[in-house]
Amino acid sequence: MPTIQNIYYYDAFGSKIYSEFYLPELIKYVDKQTKTDIHIIKKDLQEEWSSKSNPHSHFVFSHDSVLFCAQGIAIFSIERGSNIYVCPLDNNKQDEIRLYLLGTCMGALLMQRNILPLHGSAIAINGKAYAIVGECGAGKSTLARAFIEKGYKLITDDIIPLVETTNKGSVVIPSYPYQKLWLESLNSFKMDADNYQAIAYREEKYSVPIQMQYENKALPLVGVIELKKERCSTIKYKEVLNLERLQTLYMHTFRNIFLQPLGLLPWHLSTTTRLLESIKIVQITRPDSYFTANELAEWILHTFIGDDYYE
Repeated sequence: MPTIQNIYYYDAFGSKIYSEFYLPELIKYVDKQTKTDIHIIKKDLQEEWSSKSNPHSHFVFSHDSVLFCAQGIAIFSIERGSNIYVCPLDNNKQDEIRLYLLGTCMGALLMQRNILPLHGSAIAINGKAYAIVGECGAGKSTLARAFIEKGYKLITDDIIPLVETTNKGSVVIPSYPYQKLWLESLNSFKMDADNYQAIAYREEKYSVPIQMQYENKALPLVGVIELKKERCSTIKYKEVLNLERLQTLYMHTFRNIFLQPLGLLPWHLSTTTRLLESIKIVQITRPDSYFTANELAEWILHTFIGDDYYE
């Protein structure tokens, strides 16, 4: 007797999602009669991966697909901006599969849909969105948490989906009501790690639900904060100007290595050039020797955001 396949419906990344995988981080979608935009489906991809893969790359690209294998976990194929096919290699690795689905797979799919994915967190302040970007370990999610502690809401964590509007701007699309925090950050905010789920592969990083602090409406992006960390004694900041702004947006595009093989470099350049007409970018360098998130949040509110903060 055939196994009955569980089907789940979710609302995330501005899309209605049909999934054959349980994704508890996402918001459930109740009206199953409405057409779904994204389909996450189990499929045997082993033969396809064997025939197309090569030892020199973890990914196989075509003009409308990205195929890759997470060793010992699953093979994934992201196609035409609407389908994510998954071939599990170990049914005991569901947590790891979810990480790839909500990370690399979703980033590739958003690109295919001409939605610009930045890598970082986005905070809602007085009806506007501010993106926090930076390299791994810079403290993006920790800074976002400092804003949450001050009563502001998180729009998205890890991937920031940007959709162009008709008035030369872009809006940040909400993803799902969770953020990822390192154990050190939990301790700094006096949050008990025993209350949260550790993230697969990262024993000291945790998935933190933020249902009450989640902004579920798309908001216009008006500012980008590039966060850096180095050995220094004081916080340093500067406005990013001219062509450096394009470089900043390119460097902090989620999985930017996908852009060239997917033929999306011209699209990315034109999209980010238009985006720069409606946003301001500032670079903040923080000392790596002490906890600075609360101090940074105060500076951003009073100096970078300025008049918007006092509306």
